[in-house]
Amino acid sequence: MSAIRFDNVWKEYGDHIVLEQITLDVEPRAFLALVGPSGCGKTTFLRMLLGEESPTRGQILVDGVPLSPEPSADRGVVFQRYSVFPHLTVLQNVVLGRELQHAKITGRLFGSAKRAATDEAMALLAEVGLAGQESKYPAALSGGMQQRLALAQAIMRGPRILLLDEPFGALDPGIRADIHVLMKRLWNETELTVVMVTHDLSEAFRLATRVIAFERNRNRPEERERYGATISRDLEIYPRRTAEVRRLATNRSGRDDPAKHGA
Repeated sequence: MSAIRFDNVWKEYGDHIVLEQITLDVEPRAFLALVGPSGCGKTTFLRMLLGEESPTRGQILVDGVPLSPEPSADRGVVFQRYSVFPHLTVLQNVVLGRELQHAKITGRLFGSAKRAATDEAMALLAEVGLAGQESKYPAALSGGMQQRLALAQAIMRGPRILLLDEPFGALDPGIRADIHVLMKRLWNETELTVVMVTHDLSEAFRLATRVIAFERNRNRPEERERYGATISRDLEIYPRRTAEVRRLATNRSGRDDPAKHGA
C-alpha cells in the first residue's frame, strides 16, 4: 500500500503552464479517477507520477519519500492502446516482467526461478480470464483480451501503484463492462493504489473511491499559455464503494463455498 502526496506541483514547458498549484494527498489503497476536458493536464499528471516527467516546481512523495526520477517496478502502467509485446506469446508477455525485474543483465530466468515465474504467470492469467490462451500471440486476441493481458503484465511485477491511462476507452461497451468487473476484483484483492485517467464520468464513478476533476480557471486563448489547470473538484465516494466491494466479496465467497452448492 502506498500513500501519494503532490506538494504544490507545477508543470511548465517553456512559457506554457500545463498544471499549477497541485496539492493532493492520496491515501493508501485508494482508487483515484482523474477527469476533465482534453488538454487539462490529466495525462501529464500521470506521467509525472510514473516518472516520465518531472515537476517544474514542487515535489511528489510516495510514503513520505521523494518519487524516484525515473520509472521503476513499484509503478505499473496500462495504456489505452494495448501495451504488450506483439512478438511474445501471452505467457511470455507476463513472465517477461518478472525476468526483467530479477535478471536485469540477461533478461532471462532459469531453472527453479523460471518455473516459479511461469507458475505464477499461469495463475495470474487464469485470474484475468486468459486460461487456455497462454501460447497465443497478442494479434490473435480480441481487444478486451489484450487489455486483460496488459493488466496481468503490469500486476506481475508487483507494483505498489497502478497507473491507468484511459485503459478501457477503445473497448466496446459490453467488453468494457466485463473489464470493469475484473478491475474491481483485482483492486479489491490486492494492496494496489490505483490512479486512472478517464474521459468517461460514469466509468470514474463506477470504479473509483475518489474522483478528481481538473479544469482551467482561465480558458480564453490569450490566457491558455500562462495559466495552467488546477483541481476544481475533489469528490469522495468511498462509503458507497465500500458497500459495493463488500457485496461483491460476499457474493464471490458464497459462490466459492462448496457447502452452499450441496457439495
